[in-house]
Amino acid sequence: MDLVYGLVWLLTVLLEGISGQGVYAPPTVRIVHSGLACNIEEERYSERVYTIREGETLELTCLVTGHPRPQIRWTKTAGSASDRFQDSSVFNETLRITNIQRHQGGRYYCKAENGLGSPAIKSIRVDVYYLDDPVVTVHQSIGEAKEQFYYERTVFLRCVANSNPPVRYSWRRGQEVLLQGSDKGVEIYEPFFTQGETKILKLKNLRPQDYANYSCIASVRNVCNIPDKMVSFRLSNKTASPSIKLLVDDPIVVNPGEAITLVCVTTGGEPTPSLTWVRSFGTLPEKIVLNGGTLTIPAITSDDAGTYSCIANNNVGNPAKKSTNIIVRALKKGRFWITPDPYHKDDNIQIGREVKISCQVEAVPSEELTFSWFKNGRPLRSSERMVITQTDPDVSPGTTNLDIIDLKFTDFGTYTCVASLKGGGISDISIDVNISSSTVPPNLTVPQEKSPLVTREGDTIELQCQVTGKPKPIILWSRADKEVAMPDGTMQMESYDGTLRIVNVSREMSGMYKCQTSQYNGFNVKPREALVQLIVQYPPAVEPAFLEIRQGQDRSVTMSCRVLRAYPIRVLTYEWRLGNKLLRTGQFDSQEYTEYPVKSLSNENYGVYNCSIINEAGAGRCSFLVTGKAYAPEFYYDTYNPVWQNRHRVYSYSLQWTQMNPDAVDRIVAYRLGIRQAGQQRWWEQEIKINGNIQKGELITYNLTELIKPEAYEVRLTPLTKFGEGDSTIRVIKYTAPVNPHLREFHCGFEDGNICLFTQDDTDNFDWTKQSTATRNTKYTPNTGPNADRSGSKEGFYMYIETSRPRLEGEKARLLSPVFSIAPKNPYGPTNTAYCFSFFYHMYGQHIGVLNVYLRLKGQTTIENPLWSSSGNKGQRWNEAHVNIYPITSFQLIFEGIRGPGIEGDIAIDDVSIAEGECAKQDLTTKNSVDGAVGILVHLWLFPVIILISILSPRR
Repeated sequence: MDLVYGLVWLLTVLLEGISGQGVYAPPTVRIVHSGLACNIEEERYSERVYTIREGETLELTCLVTGHPRPQIRWTKTAGSASDRFQDSSVFNETLRITNIQRHQGGRYYCKAENGLGSPAIKSIRVDVYYLDDPVVTVHQSIGEAKEQFYYERTVFLRCVANSNPPVRYSWRRGQEVLLQGSDKGVEIYEPFFTQGETKILKLKNLRPQDYANYSCIASVRNVCNIPDKMVSFRLSNKTASPSIKLLVDDPIVVNPGEAITLVCVTTGGEPTPSLTWVRSFGTLPEKIVLNGGTLTIPAITSDDAGTYSCIANNNVGNPAKKSTNIIVRALKKGRFWITPDPYHKDDNIQIGREVKISCQVEAVPSEELTFSWFKNGRPLRSSERMVITQTDPDVSPGTTNLDIIDLKFTDFGTYTCVASLKGGGISDISIDVNISSSTVPPNLTVPQEKSPLVTREGDTIELQCQVTGKPKPIILWSRADKEVAMPDGTMQMESYDGTLRIVNVSREMSGMYKCQTSQYNGFNVKPREALVQLIVQYPPAVEPAFLEIRQGQDRSVTMSCRVLRAYPIRVLTYEWRLGNKLLRTGQFDSQEYTEYPVKSLSNENYGVYNCSIINEAGAGRCSFLVTGKAYAPEFYYDTYNPVWQNRHRVYSYSLQWTQMNPDAVDRIVAYRLGIRQAGQQRWWEQEIKINGNIQKGELITYNLTELIKPEAYEVRLTPLTKFGEGDSTIRVIKYTAPVNPHLREFHCGFEDGNICLFTQDDTDNFDWTKQSTATRNTKYTPNTGPNADRSGSKEGFYMYIETSRPRLEGEKARLLSPVFSIAPKNPYGPTNTAYCFSFFYHMYGQHIGVLNVYLRLKGQTTIENPLWSSSGNKGQRWNEAHVNIYPITSFQLIFEGIRGPGIEGDIAIDDVSIAEGECAKQDLTTKNSVDGAVGILVHLWLFPVIILISILSPRR
């Protein structure tokens, strides 16, 4: 691809804002829509309502201005948009939501900020429209009338559909439309407690003709092209609510691993009910097999236990429900404890005193649990001295006790309690407890070398409490100095040997830890406790971890590395290095930082500097990248009408940028400009020379020419200094019609296929036509119309009205411009900004009618203010018209051509322009009057008076 770069070089410093800031400006923002909206309603000045059908694609685009380019973020009321949508779109200009759902409606905010002034925020409310399938349910009431021998039977047909907007219902009986009052036996109403989503058809004192097919039609009046939905129900003398039966026991007690089948059958109901299974807590297990009303659970586990319900529903009356409880047998977690004589303060077991042994297990079902006691392998039965009891399940479930009264020497031995389930199939749990002269309560100690315990961050450490006594109980570990969780996330951790193992120790784990005995597998006495101190050493935390310093040659720079925290606090040494070269070492005294200066930078001084601050636990490092690279340029995106020289097949683009921190490094001597067509691999590059110093905020312009329509291009810009290349910036430029969201300049020569977004008016008699002399019909009417476009080219295009038959005198053709938005300078008053509106017109022929131009202001769709008008033959030439306008809000221009008395009356327009600022006086006084046109100097801010008063009124 051959690209010819225009060598037009413009260096401008805009004098807006603060001196030295140039084009830097805080952000502004507005939201535009695309995608599949049903309609856009202006609800308030600052908010619009965007209506879209569920399942369609929502696209909201945030158009921003401001320099540097503002960062954009989309959020949603009551949460971030990223909570619901792909993160990739949340930070883009366009928020795209495919297959939008009803819960995604709400108010969306676009926030733009660039560090200058306050962030700019705009919002739009998205209303998602939908209509669910309606559901008809039937209810009936039967009541006996007193003193009469008949039953009154009333049937209610309830129709419900979820929708937005509110649904409208209609009822039919067969093909007959039922209306309130059309049948004395029928009543149609909405329940008081609903909000329009329910409609009831009441059939009073049911008659034979009431047995029929009923249809409920739900409609949202075709908004968003949502079609009506209908549901039907056949009412007969057999219509009845459902009834079911479970062919299983309740409860069902099974062993793990067994397969279980639940069978549910219908015993009544018309229409035939549908059957579904649900679980009381949680969802049905994934492994279940469903076949109609039969549910099978293969290889059942304890996790599958619970209440299962079969529900039958046929939309008549209330659903029928039957439930059964599945219990999976289990025995687990066997424990014991020894309780000394409670009537003595001594915790030891002594001859002649009472001692109690308790065993506990978790059993399901608890009513099947049985215990057996043995001494030295021989069965024990309850007696006066050996009392066997079971604790009240409400106090301590699954617990049995053996009370030995008046302990004797012959009672020493091994006692065993065996827990079993009556149903069998579950392994028993056997617990042995030794009672002897060596059975003593526990004691806890901490080895001297194990507290305080010093370790380093990231290591694995073991905290130890030595437990003595027989039997040895379970040890509980917890934090003693603060109410925080243990390393596993719980408040207490169990240990069977008194050791607490912590992997990957962190500094937050420093502190006091408490170990204490539990009653389980030991003595039921006051817990024994001990403390262990853990000290975690960690290397110094320093700042900055990384810092980039940009500085030009022959300048000085000082780097500083500061200690934030460390343990031990005593820091040993520091050292500075440039790459692998050692620059300086030293020790800290009382200061918290160390510095390294470079008095005069040269090529050998550039690079990565590392400062290591070292203690016993390791080193913390500050890194400094000292470079002479220039900062990246910042593209200017708010160029007014960047597309210029807009010709038939090619266009030119005005590329503008500023330089970030131009004085930070050496003078920028050139920029390397790279450009490639989107999707291509190869870059075309050239250097753009710079003369003199670039100032902060200075707007640099370079014109790219001969770009092919409608291709997009990637542009890369790299600053060059004597140090070398700086940071690059890449942007994409696209061909767009020259219409700006905030109007400063507009030009249209009608060369594009979309004719600069001009549109035909639907209310006129015929349309304007895009035409060029080279492509016009060979049977054109002579002696009228232009023989070239305004520039004299026979290839160029213009717009004209064709007045040949079947057009009639007085018929109108109207061409509407895009809507131009202007940015108010004062939010509490009119802008008073002047614009020069100009265009070329051609009126040649003996039957020329009238060319009118109107202006339509935002909100005044029916009021068109006349701007300019001309009539009659002006000769075979193009004439130019200029009009000053002073709009106070968004506006639209309308060109109206009116056919004259004959076919030689073609009227044409070309090169429509709008530029900020008033027209030159010579343009207003000469070019309009020479051609006999009537030019109207319009100060729109003078009318209507009511608008002026409302705008100038103070706001709160």
